[in-house]
Amino acid sequence: MRLPRWISQHIAALRAVLLFTLLLGVAYPLVVTGVAQLPGLDAKAGGSIVEVNGQPVGSSLIGQSFTDADGNPVPKYFQSRPSASGYDPDATAASNLGPESIEDTLGDPALDPNSADGDGSAQSLLTQVCARSLAVGRLEGVSGARPYCTGDGLGATLRVFYSGGLTGTVTRAVSVNQACPATPFLSAYRGVPVECARFGDDYSGGVLVPIRGDAPDRPVVPADAVTASGSSLDPHISVEYAELQAPRIARERHLGVDAVRKLIAEHTTGRGLGFLGEPAVNVLELNLALDRG
Repeated sequence: MRLPRWISQHIAALRAVLLFTLLLGVAYPLVVTGVAQLPGLDAKAGGSIVEVNGQPVGSSLIGQSFTDADGNPVPKYFQSRPSASGYDPDATAASNLGPESIEDTLGDPALDPNSADGDGSAQSLLTQVCARSLAVGRLEGVSGARPYCTGDGLGATLRVFYSGGLTGTVTRAVSVNQACPATPFLSAYRGVPVECARFGDDYSGGVLVPIRGDAPDRPVVPADAVTASGSSLDPHISVEYAELQAPRIARERHLGVDAVRKLIAEHTTGRGLGFLGEPAVNVLELNLALDRG
């Protein structure tokens, strides 16, 4: 007896599901797991865990912070690049903020910013970069100045109002990232006094205007010191950022700067395949080398 066509089609589909379940759901994972146990691959398959005296202290593949209980950088250690997820492997993600993120959301002054719910404020990407650059500059004893940043580590952004909407004479200018009673970073814009921003006021009718300022084109603090990686778990920093930290490390550990730079060179990996990316320094491995003396 010949089965109806629709039944034959369902049986063929079921066979395909069973076949690919066995191939891709059973056989393939077993093969990959078996290959991962081969000598030379087993450590990477296990997460590249780094141990000291038999105790795991981190992974060479995942970035981590080197801070105290209050979140302040421990001066004797090299610092990692920022993380949008707090270096949490279970929450790996980027901030999803782009170059047009230059205006902060002001917090409600009637709320406690340190409470569980916060005050509703949110920093733009520009302000995050400016604040990080200022903090790194202070830690390393160098200038943290960057283009489009205020001296107090905020995005130097104005909302400019024109008589004709988008054109015409400037009628008002507001430093939208500086909440009152702050003194605006710019006293006047095109002859109009710059105001501080007030929570609850609507400035959407103004044109966003970033102000470059007089910071150098090439800041002392490198880009990877103020921006998170796409995964937020990058375990490496640039050689430039490591070199910036070398004098502090030497001072804190009573070492010569040349000795610290030698360690940096020893823990620097070259470009992938000889031409991809830039040389990088693994922060965890470098800090462990410092501890070993």
